[in-house]
Amino acid sequence: MTMSETEPTEGTVESITPDELKERIDSGEGVFILDARSEGDFEEWHIDGENVEIVNYPYFKLLDGIPEDLLAELPEDREITVLCAKGGSSEMVAVHLEDEGYDVNHLEYGMKGWARIYEYTELDTETEATIAQYRRPSSGCLAYLVVSDGEAAVVDPLRAFTDEYVQDANALGADLKYVLDTHVHADHISGLRNLADDTDATAVMPEPAVERGVEYDQRYETVEDADALTVGDVEIEVLYTPGHTTGMTSYKVGDVLFTGDGLFTESVARPDLEDPEAAKDAAQTLYQSLTEKILPLPDDTIVAPAHFSDSATPNDDGTYTADLGELEATMDALTMDEAEFVEFIVADMPPRPANYEDIIATNLGQQSPDDEEAFELELGPNNCAASEEALTD
Repeated sequence: MTMSETEPTEGTVESITPDELKERIDSGEGVFILDARSEGDFEEWHIDGENVEIVNYPYFKLLDGIPEDLLAELPEDREITVLCAKGGSSEMVAVHLEDEGYDVNHLEYGMKGWARIYEYTELDTETEATIAQYRRPSSGCLAYLVVSDGEAAVVDPLRAFTDEYVQDANALGADLKYVLDTHVHADHISGLRNLADDTDATAVMPEPAVERGVEYDQRYETVEDADALTVGDVEIEVLYTPGHTTGMTSYKVGDVLFTGDGLFTESVARPDLEDPEAAKDAAQTLYQSLTEKILPLPDDTIVAPAHFSDSATPNDDGTYTADLGELEATMDALTMDEAEFVEFIVADMPPRPANYEDIIATNLGQQSPDDEEAFELELGPNNCAASEEALTD
């Protein structure tokens, strides 16, 4: 994991790295967190989990010590992890807590460090290729690496982690041949162009996505429905599945279907991020993509989405995939008729991703933030699903 350039201040209070905290949470260990960010930042995104207890109390109210109302909420017999945005303020608060006699540490690099966690797991598939899923817990973003016979492709890469894709492909004895986006993302900065610039890989965009106004100053190729790309001994089949956006495209490798933001393991896409005024029409298009392109595929097709939300249940190995037949049997939205589906999808839209207009403009090539600015833009949850509530039985 690569940390941001912001270093925590020196101090005597013990620190914990983001990876260490994540390991504790994943192991089922009870974790108590004091989040010292503002209420607005906390509400937008925070660390969550069944075994996580968390209290939010802004650090500017703690400059002179710990007030009695907060002390009443803190456990005296458990370790407390204090966090803030970058790691500096949390150390100050942790010192105050230590002075009060609490067992305390603080999170190195704060929530910016948490956003640097990126996990890699190879999927168990019947495909004649190695397929790995990358997970970013802070935002729920997922990306994929496909490796076959010395060649590799990356699907929906994040700019912040471009080095990791290259390193992992090389570790598997492969060179990147293709870098693909399923659509113009609204929640994170794509690594498509950076990977293509840094390697000999070809950047690939769906042709309908380009029509939104792509302004790249480097070479890229486009694909359309029913096209295929060859990576080693496998083909990447192209399925045009609009609805979330006009350019939304899925890619299929053997029994694995990379659905982008069209279908998740816990929900379906929201249809309003490209054009809020056309959300109803987009929902109708999404219904047609699901019923005509995706659901007719074999039940044992592995759905591998581009995101997961807090309501998604991970597999035993931590990955977020599901058999298509299982989703059809358990997800209410996949058994509705068109009118019911459209009404349901547009009825309860969650908040849009933070900075989504700037993120879209960046992914179209219309804005050019540097690496740190790009990282700041995408902090927070993805909010790309249709509803904050799970759509399953």
